[in-house]
Amino acid sequence: MARNNNKLVVPEARMALNQMKNEIASELGLSNYDSMDKGNLTARQNGYVGGYMVKRLIEQAENSMSGK
Repeated sequence: MARNNNKLVVPEARMALNQMKNEIASELGLSNYDSMDKGNLTARQNGYVGGYMVKRLIEQAENSMSGK
């Protein structure tokens, strides 16, 4: 059984991150991602979700830093 040792720096952000993950998964055609068995997905499918989350978070940080 896999253990998740990742700790959020801001625990209050957990719900927003989960919502973002589900939105991105839905955009990628993976409906009901939160209740889906991730072991049945390919590494590429799971990687896309995480990769797009990082991309979106970086875009938000850049916009915040630039004053947009």
